[in-house]
Amino acid sequence: MAFRHPPEQTDAMQSDYETLELEQISEHVLQVTMNRPEVANAHNTQMGLELRDLWSGLYVDQQGLRCVVVTGAGDKAFSAGGDLKERHGMSDEQWHRQHHIFEHAIMSMTDCPVPVIAAVNGAAYGGGCEFAMAADFIYAARRARFALTEVTLGIMPGAMGTQHMPRAVGVRRAKEIILTGAPFSAEQALEWGLVNKLCENDELLESALATADRIAGNAPISTRQAKKSVSVAMEVDLKNGYAFEIEAYNRMVGTEDRLEGIRAFNEKRRPVFKGR
Repeated sequence: MAFRHPPEQTDAMQSDYETLELEQISEHVLQVTMNRPEVANAHNTQMGLELRDLWSGLYVDQQGLRCVVVTGAGDKAFSAGGDLKERHGMSDEQWHRQHHIFEHAIMSMTDCPVPVIAAVNGAAYGGGCEFAMAADFIYAARRARFALTEVTLGIMPGAMGTQHMPRAVGVRRAKEIILTGAPFSAEQALEWGLVNKLCENDELLESALATADRIAGNAPISTRQAKKSVSVAMEVDLKNGYAFEIEAYNRMVGTEDRLEGIRAFNEKRRPVFKGR
């Protein structure tokens, strides 16, 4: 697969993945599609390696990208989670080795400086639900369904599911979701705070990409710093969180984008941010 309008390529990120389809929608917005529809976009080892490479590459070099939208191929599934057919018959050692790849991939995604929107187009079960939660926020189609089914398979969430779910829906609701393994609807996900916006099925990507375009129109240093500051706020006390916020804020005072933003406001025009 190739970008529609390829950015300058570096060694940081490739574009010819086997399980991911990358499409540059505009100068600063990238759409990533998990592309294994024949198995409900389940994550096999190859997809884990490619997701790890994608997010790690964006950590090193954003290549002009200011927002990423991730979705699943087809209209039935965002992702069914780990590929259980591939995992069938794995030794303990093989299972651990594969899971280490998934761990690195999900941590690289949460560390990605570029804002990430999950456009959940269908079922997001197990690791697929965890993958969606690792994005900065979620838009969901009405047909989408969510579940953390791991306890029904003799395992438990292992891609930050026990960390992200209580932060999104609260501890008691998270325990119910995780301990029962029961699916829930997109409407429930919205009501509980897991999903930011519910979209008509055929309007999901349009809506997610419109939001991505709005984010991409803002100053990229500002959005990256704000994203990091909000993430830190969930990990530390108020005073230390504010100390990080001020350090992040000070990073922007000497930028060209700060000058351009104020100049554009006073000239009553849209700013043209350059990320410097």
